[in-house]
Amino acid sequence: MTAEPGGMPRRPSHVVPHPAQSSLETLARSVADARGLELNGLHVHTHRIPMTVQVLVQKADGSDVTLDECAALSGPLGEAVEAEGLLEGAWTLEVSSPGIGDDLRSDRDFTSFRGFPVAVTHRSADSGEASREGLLLGRDEHDVLLNVRGRTVKLPRDDVLAVRLVSPKGEG
Repeated sequence: MTAEPGGMPRRPSHVVPHPAQSSLETLARSVADARGLELNGLHVHTHRIPMTVQVLVQKADGSDVTLDECAALSGPLGEAVEAEGLLEGAWTLEVSSPGIGDDLRSDRDFTSFRGFPVAVTHRSADSGEASREGLLLGRDEHDVLLNVRGRTVKLPRDDVLAVRLVSPKGEG
């Protein structure tokens, strides 16, 4: 998985971003930075009614983001989006920190979640797109490394579309 400037991952070619995606990311990054938080991701869910803008933030030092910090970001960010006129019609804003079900993006994510169960979506020569689950060993400049039933599996980083935290097998 490669990143665009600013640390946001490059989107897979089959995902069509909302027209305001880039502007929303820039605005959210600015508002989050002013509160000592880093933008970890921003998703616009146009299939929801009303449309939902999901903003994921984290602290630069890796410590947990509190509910109060998410709430303190939500109001000013919502007001800034309204003031800029970036979205039309009804929409909701969700501010949270990364957790199970979220994509790993930064080098810090890959270090912090080493040993955690992940699902890796990647390009496959024979089937187009495939998924592999295992324990995250890390990533380097060439590969994403997984432990799959005691064996190390290397997936070429250029073929990796997403790495997502999942619940351990046998848990709800």
